[in-house]
Amino acid sequence: MGTFQNTVMITRTAPEVFAFLADFQNIPSWNYAIEQTTKTSPGPVGVGATYRQTRTLPRRSEEDFEVTVFEPPSRLAIQGQFGPFHATTSYLLEPDAGGTRLTNKVELEPSSAMLRLISPLAAPGVKTAVARNLSSLKQLLEEAPPQRDRASEVRDHPGPWQP
Repeated sequence: MGTFQNTVMITRTAPEVFAFLADFQNIPSWNYAIEQTTKTSPGPVGVGATYRQTRTLPRRSEEDFEVTVFEPPSRLAIQGQFGPFHATTSYLLEPDAGGTRLTNKVELEPSSAMLRLISPLAAPGVKTAVARNLSSLKQLLEEAPPQRDRASEVRDHPGPWQP
């Protein structure tokens, strides 16, 4: 299916945005297709941490993913099975005037021959759905009170952050 990316400006610092994104149990609050995300590995959040989430769209399913990049407060990536695709999703956070430029890159590989045939038709819809989720993330972060304590915790301690 290929690769696409979306970029959104969020009026929060990169450490604040990173801290929220790195708490993967927040995913259901901004991704309309995910009902629940649970950490399945012991220890702190970081490279190698694993999660299971319940997806409700396009159909109800359980899917697993693993953190593959964890570099506070600028880079985060996960890899796993997302719906009918094997995917890598990465987040690049760049400080910008008044906030953070968040670039989300998604690489999708169809998991069946049938999907390979129809995936070019689905790609624009998937990109639009991801952009809508990022807009929800932006709104959620911008409407919430600033989390100065959590942001400084991620900035001052480069190790894994947990709420």
